[in-house]
Amino acid sequence: MAITDNLAMTATDTTDDLPTLQEPRLWRNNGWTARVIKNDDDDGWAVAMTPDGQAEPALVGPWTMGRDKKNPKPLDTAAFNTLVKTATEFVRRHEQQLHAALHRQIEIDHAGGRVSVTLDIEPDEEHPSAMLRATDAASGELLGEARVPPGFSLTRASASAWAEAGFSAHAVRR
Repeated sequence: MAITDNLAMTATDTTDDLPTLQEPRLWRNNGWTARVIKNDDDDGWAVAMTPDGQAEPALVGPWTMGRDKKNPKPLDTAAFNTLVKTATEFVRRHEQQLHAALHRQIEIDHAGGRVSVTLDIEPDEEHPSAMLRATDAASGELLGEARVPPGFSLTRASASAWAEAGFSAHAVRR
């Protein structure tokens, strides 16, 4: 969706000095700024929801036309509150998905007890890596850890094989 308007906050904007605004096309409150913008892809309008302190919107979606079918409907309290709720949930879901993509955990049976094996991917554009850890599920005692490639496949089979190898770092670096 191509949009036009100055969406980026200026370098002087900070979270602490952003006053509450309630204009027809710009509302700021509760840590969010809603800005109604022209959608260049068609004749419609969009609304960009930007968290305070961020330069880019977290969510951009369609906005309702006004009665004249030419200009956007002005923002109001109910619409702004709904937009804040939607944008907040969107950001929360995105963070949960990112966490799920970067953190995996399974439990296996080993040596008469339960072992929790985790894989934490450390994203880095140049040198991504991951850390594999095994802990006793009951006591939390660290049984072993190893740096592995970020594409390491953590499965019950790979975790069990690592456990059988005594949680050796060499066993998972193949």
